[in-house]
Amino acid sequence: MSIKSDRWIRRMATEHDMINPFAEKQVREGVISYGLSSYGYDLRVADEFKIFTNVNSTVVDPKKFDARSLVSVESDVCIVPPNSFALARSVEYFKIPRDVLTICVGKSTYARCGVIVNVTPFEPEWEGFVTLEISNTTPLPARIYANEGLCQILFFQSDEQCETSYKDKKGKYQGQKGIVLPKL
Repeated sequence: MSIKSDRWIRRMATEHDMINPFAEKQVREGVISYGLSSYGYDLRVADEFKIFTNVNSTVVDPKKFDARSLVSVESDVCIVPPNSFALARSVEYFKIPRDVLTICVGKSTYARCGVIVNVTPFEPEWEGFVTLEISNTTPLPARIYANEGLCQILFFQSDEQCETSYKDKKGKYQGQKGIVLPKL
């Protein structure tokens, strides 16, 4: 398995629609950077957010998730409360090849502000908008900027195709369009 370079990512995005829309260069001027980097792709967070709230006194249960645990916000800026959590989605739609697995890592600009981004790997042949998990680990509110970079996706290509892809097993998050809540 090897990590893929900017040349491979550019070719896969332009010839195979792996990332759409695709920013062929790193965009940095006046924004938290996004787009193609040396060995990855910095995706953007869309302007749709779901922020956890305790107003309804619900319990977070992955087997029986109560949507009342969240408030929806559509804005150019999302304020994540202190020691809290939000969900968002990517601007980009991804189509992962059968012999590729991705890992997501946070961007240093947000990490230095105590904002941690957690995204599970994109499995072979998964496709959709990415549901992004954003944690504010600080005792202060944290600002997240829509349509700017949030995290970096690293692409790893295997020397052989997997036996069973995410598409083959009809994964429950296949083809997701918006912020998708936990499913059992």
